Amino acid sequence: MNNMQESAETLALQCLAWLAGNEELLPVFMGASGVSQEDLRKGAEDPVFLGSVLDFVMMDDAWVVEFCADHGLPNESLMRARMALPGGEQVNWT
Repeated sequence: MNNMQESAETLALQCLAWLAGNEELLPVFMGASGVSQEDLRKGAEDPVFLGSVLDFVMMDDAWVVEFCADHGLPNESLMRARMALPGGEQVNWT
C-alpha cells in the first residue's frame, strides 16, 4: 500500500468515526447502504467500504463542510482521499 492510500484510509476512518458519532446522520447512512453495526466494524478495515463512507458524506456539501470544519481540514480533503481509494479513480469518457 502506498503512502497516499494509507493517508486516505486514515482520513476515511476519521470520517467513519465522525459519522458513527452523528445520531442524525448515522441511521441515514445505515439505511441507505444496508449495513449493520457489525458491518461498520468490519468495514473499517476495508478500503472499498471506506470509499463508500466518503462517497456518502460527499453527497451533501453541508456534511463535507461540517466534517472538515470539525477536523480542521480543507473542504477538498475528502475528494482527494476518495481519489486515492479503490473505485475513486477519475473517469475519462473520451
